[in-house]
Amino acid sequence: MVAPALPATNPPSAAQARRRAVDGFTLVELMIVVAVIAILAAVAIPSYFRYTLRANRVAAENVMLDMSSAQERYMIDSRQYTTSNTQLGYASLPDTVSPNYTIAVATSAGPPPAYTITATPIGSQTRDTDCGTLKLGSNGSKSASGTSTTCWKK
Repeated sequence: MVAPALPATNPPSAAQARRRAVDGFTLVELMIVVAVIAILAAVAIPSYFRYTLRANRVAAENVMLDMSSAQERYMIDSRQYTTSNTQLGYASLPDTVSPNYTIAVATSAGPPPAYTITATPIGSQTRDTDCGTLKLGSNGSKSASGTSTTCWKK
C-alpha cells in the first residue's frame, strides 16, 4: 500500500519568516513608551507634592482649631488664656503635624484678653510658599504669610 501524497506547500516568504522571528519590542516602540511615562511623571509628581503640602496644611489647621476650642474652655475655667500647649491637651503634636509644623500660642492680657495660635512650617513643608505660616486669632481671624487667599479651608 502506498501512502497518499501530501499536498505541496510553498516555503514561507522572507517577510513571513521575519514576522515570526520578531519576539520583542523595537527600539522605537520602547522609546515611545519611555516618552509617555516621562510625560505622565512630569505631570503627576508635582501634583502629588502639591497634594501632600495641602494635606499637611489641613492637618495643622485642624490642630489649631482644636487648640482654639481648648483655649476657650481654659478661659471659662481659669479666667485667662494659656500659652502652654500641654494645658491645651497637646503635650506633643500629632504625628501628622509634628514633622511639618511647630505650633505656638501667644497671649495678651488685654483688655480684652486674646490669643494667637501660630503654625510655622518646618522641614519639607517650607516649600509651601503659597501659605507659609498660619495664624488663628481668638476673634476667629485666620491668616497666612503666603500669597494665596485660600489657605484656610472653608
